[in-house]
Order: sequence, then C-alpha cells, then structure tokens
Amino acid sequence: MTQQVWGGNERPSVLPMPMDAYRDGDQFVVRLDLPGIEPDSIDLTVERNVVTVSATRSWRRDARHEVVAERPQGMFRRQLFLGEGLDSEGLSASYEQGVLTVTLPVAEQAKPRKVEISGSTSGAASIDATSSEGADDDQELTHST
Repeated sequence: MTQQVWGGNERPSVLPMPMDAYRDGDQFVVRLDLPGIEPDSIDLTVERNVVTVSATRSWRRDARHEVVAERPQGMFRRQLFLGEGLDSEGLSASYEQGVLTVTLPVAEQAKPRKVEISGSTSGAASIDATSSEGADDDQELTHST
C-alpha cells in the first residue's frame, strides 16, 4: 500500500553526484556533494586522464516498516575526464561536511608565459603569450555521470 501511495521503491543501480567545477588561478577545483557518506566508503582513483569518484551510502533499516525513503542509498559514481592542461600527478582531495573537494593543478606547459622574439632590430621584443583566464576553462575538464 505504501508503495502505491508514495510510488515504487526502485532505485537506479548507480546514483549521480551533484558537482561544481571551476578554475581558481593555477588550479581546477571540483566539489562533489556526498552528504551522509562515511569517509572510508569514498574511493578516488586516477588512471591516465580519468579521475573516478565512487562512494556508498549503506541502507539503514531503523524502523520496522518504512513509510517514506527519499534519501538516496547505494552506490554513487562520477568520472572526470582531464584535458592535457591539468596535472593529475598533483591531484589532492579533502572531505568536509559532506563535500568532497578535488584540486588539480594546471600543468606547467598549459600556464601562460612570455615568449621572447628575436629579430634584426636593436633590442629584443617580447610577446605576451597569455590568454585571458577562463577563456578555455571548459576545454580542461569533461565529466560523465
């Protein structure tokens, strides 16, 4: 009867993780919401240019008869595909108040730099090879649920 009133209790086998990603100076920051997840159940792996985050929220049966069960339970997973401009070797992560924060430094070869121009005129000129920050941010990181 409860299932008829409130809907079925079928849940997807892998649940999504809400995420924000942004560039902050020389690093990319990714924040994933994982409220109620035990830190020991979070798994963060890097393989080549793919960062995989997975976590499990265990089923809790506190009541004899569940009336409403809206909080997602089970396996959560998210993959991030890194562009060549990010340094996966320097990846770091922290988990506070239900939010997993993953920080990825921008690779040295992707950082803006000045290029000296040589020529026959007196004195060397230089060209600023920097781009406006954030112009290609969306090219550095792609993701899938």
